[in-house]
Amino acid sequence: MMNFRTVVAVLSLFLLSTLAKAQYTMHKMITVGYTYQNQSFGEVGGKLLFLKNDDVIYRLGGSALMGVADSKFAIMPKLQADVLLNFEKNVDFYHSYYFLAGVEGTNKYIAPKIGVTLFGMLDLTGGYAFPIGDTRLNGKEMKGLNINFTLNIPTVFIHDMFK
Repeated sequence: MMNFRTVVAVLSLFLLSTLAKAQYTMHKMITVGYTYQNQSFGEVGGKLLFLKNDDVIYRLGGSALMGVADSKFAIMPKLQADVLLNFEKNVDFYHSYYFLAGVEGTNKYIAPKIGVTLFGMLDLTGGYAFPIGDTRLNGKEMKGLNINFTLNIPTVFIHDMFK
């Protein structure tokens, strides 16, 4: 009986979500950047930006962190979620910057972060990473200060550039 209820609940949720009219606009971005997490890493990936108006913007992303840890090349997958906030009204120039709050996680650590972003394209964030259990990257512990500098390039911009 429990399985039947679960199936009905999932189907109902799916059907109701298809009937709902989402008012969010989605934009795709390519991400390149630098991450310091007890070691220097290059970052390459992608993000989805969701906005209803330009006061609050949501971003979800996935990328790969690549660097050398303990004299060995390493790659870590990274998932992140950000909220960009700017509540200035009727002034376009003030919407050139946003305050950013978010969290990122890899298979080695989870790091809440805060920072600023310029036009939603150039991010500077900082936070503190908490290791997941006793996981290490080539023997190096991934905890402590976390600094990110990221460039988010909209795919529309890339498409128009090669048109």
